[in-house]
Amino acid sequence: MSSNTDAVLYDHPGPRARIRNGVLTVLFGVVLLGLAYWIYLKFDEKGQWAAALWKPFTESSTWTDYILPGLWGTLSAAAVAMVLSLVFGIAFAVGRLSDHKWISYPAGAVVEFFRAVPLLLLIFFIFFGVPFLTLQPMSVFWALVIALTLYNGSVLAEAFRAGIRAVPRGQSEAGYAIGMRKSQVMKEILVPQAARAMLPVIVSQLVVLVKDTALGYIISYPELLQYGVNNVAANFGNVIQAAIVVAVIFIVVNSSLTALAGWLERRTRRGGRAPKGPQAPAPTGEVTAATI
Repeated sequence: MSSNTDAVLYDHPGPRARIRNGVLTVLFGVVLLGLAYWIYLKFDEKGQWAAALWKPFTESSTWTDYILPGLWGTLSAAAVAMVLSLVFGIAFAVGRLSDHKWISYPAGAVVEFFRAVPLLLLIFFIFFGVPFLTLQPMSVFWALVIALTLYNGSVLAEAFRAGIRAVPRGQSEAGYAIGMRKSQVMKEILVPQAARAMLPVIVSQLVVLVKDTALGYIISYPELLQYGVNNVAANFGNVIQAAIVVAVIFIVVNSSLTALAGWLERRTRRGGRAPKGPQAPAPTGEVTAATI
């Protein structure tokens, strides 16, 4: 019944609509190609395609001394911040959904505060403010990771909370009906389904996190922007070329992350697929494990 309903949610385009869509697609493609060619000509007029400006990227020392160390700094900070952000997001999403106000209210205040404060200010405060409290210098790595965790974890907490609330109420009621406690319902039923449903949002936020590591530049964290653009341009005078190369690297990294998320989504869907064999019908009104 539901599959038939999904199939008629919108009308398929007719012959005239298909012709119109095809013409608009071609026109849009021509405009994009024209814009790209115009940018190419302008760069060419200024000599930005000169071989001498690109030659440093054909030398191994440029990669081993600048780009790869910067890429390692970006990936290491992003990897640690991703793990901590996911833990932070799940913990505070569950906290906001708690029946105890002494948990839900503080959790909500923390999430709203760190979502509202700009990430750059968080980095500044942690790097320059925390040493006044600890009387110890703050590591640039942990200043960046903690700021990324607090900001992106707060955004993910809201994504997880929305995903948990989107799970049909009958799922949790079925868990309670078979004697599960709330913590078990959260762990075994709601959070896995919410994570699966919100996977596109989670991946989008993790892609944002990877790009936000470039803000570590402001506290001199040795990441890809610092090493791959600033240092390379300072040595070879090719800031546009260095920025293009670094942008391509970011695109490859984030595309790989998106592809990995797509593979995980397909894998989890296959893992959660119902068996194809014949099953005995459940008695009317009885809740079975398959409905959870």
